[in-house]
Amino acid sequence: MVKLILVRHGESIANANNIYTGWNDVGLTANGINQAHQVAKSLHGIDIDHVYTSVLKRAIISSYIIQDDLDLNYVPITKAWQLNERHYGALRGQNKDATRAEYGAEQVREWRRSFFVFPPKLDKRDPRVGPYKYVDPRSMPLSESLYVASKRIIPYYVDHIAPGLLDGKNQLVVAHGSTIRAMIKYLEQIDDDDIDGVEVANGQPIIYELNDSLDIVSSNR
Repeated sequence: MVKLILVRHGESIANANNIYTGWNDVGLTANGINQAHQVAKSLHGIDIDHVYTSVLKRAIISSYIIQDDLDLNYVPITKAWQLNERHYGALRGQNKDATRAEYGAEQVREWRRSFFVFPPKLDKRDPRVGPYKYVDPRSMPLSESLYVASKRIIPYYVDHIAPGLLDGKNQLVVAHGSTIRAMIKYLEQIDDDDIDGVEVANGQPIIYELNDSLDIVSSNR
């Protein structure tokens, strides 16, 4: 059997301040750094053959800490924008409690947890700079539902991560709450209406053992 390990990055500055983040690039808190160290301790003794992460530094830094603590700096790491958090559109940078006060708790819950509901969109797309300068402009979102984000996350998993698993190599993905929720939904075949109940905590590894067909044999979720 082969292992797929999914880890949400350690607590970010935006997490600590209760702010929507999405594609905003924020660092880790001291607690987030400690969480990444604790992830490494929990993964001690597991062979990891490849690490995948997003192009957002809260996930990248978490990945580096985990690799360094496990003495796995030689293991290949791939950074892909397709593994970014979902795009929170015009909500990003706003305080979550303030949006509940303005729009109501139920509307905010739908924006955060529904599979199909979009957050309010940006007026214009982000500049195609840095890690996005070679991305097709049609792929740059104004906001994303989890469903739309899944359309980039799951094909990336199928095309890039699954082949390593099929080759018997354990894969570690260090990414974001929505990224991992999309992968959990796909792996566990969770219904659209039930995914809103799935929570992914910072710095808590989810380990799947998969058979030769990449069906789940066991997990700690």
